[in-house]
Amino acid sequence: MILRELIEELRLEGSRVVAVEGNTSIDKERMLNQTILAFRSWGKHFLICFSGFTLKVHFMMFGTYLINERKDRPVRLSLVFENDEINFYSCSLKFIEGNLDEVYDWEADVLSSQWNPDAAEIKLREKPNALVCDILLDQNIFAGVGNIIKNEVLYRIAVHPLNKVGDLPAIKLNSLIEEAREYSFDFLRWKKEYALKKHWLINTKKICPLGHPVFKDYLGKTNRRTFFCTICQEMYGDTLVI
Repeated sequence: MILRELIEELRLEGSRVVAVEGNTSIDKERMLNQTILAFRSWGKHFLICFSGFTLKVHFMMFGTYLINERKDRPVRLSLVFENDEINFYSCSLKFIEGNLDEVYDWEADVLSSQWNPDAAEIKLREKPNALVCDILLDQNIFAGVGNIIKNEVLYRIAVHPLNKVGDLPAIKLNSLIEEAREYSFDFLRWKKEYALKKHWLINTKKICPLGHPVFKDYLGKTNRRTFFCTICQEMYGDTLVI
């Protein structure tokens, strides 16, 4: 989302790619002399649309980018325009053929104006045995939600990460959906302000805001690093001993 906003300021839609560089294994020459029709995003995917195909840039855990400057190391892909260039590092690149609307569910993107909380609830109720620490990272339901957001959302709604979706009271399920979107916008704003860590309540902490010890573990099928408070965050199913 941040990259898309930066690109929009450059007004590169309609621009022609005059040079391509990089150590990517995809057929980068395919984009040479092609005109960019649009820039879009879906969750953590940055999409560069050409006629008949789209370049998907997935930044994964450690992917980065620079606009009109380069790092002192090999670039994965550089797209050069008449007056500007975009450089991608440590990311996954893939071409998508055809119509993006047949590939992406735009209603699942938590930062999109097309976000549909009712559709998210239906998908959640179809997975009653999934752990909430896993379900928040399911990009088919919460596209754009990452591990930090997962930790912060669960603490803010006072839900233990090892709860099953089907055990949550309706009010907590609704809170999960609402906070996933609201905190994602907060996350984006704080990241732009370089103040992200300042607002963390539980992530990487040893003591929670109420003074209780914070546990760190790698939980769920996703096995992602999870910070949680066993006092502040409630279990609604079977009693859990940590």
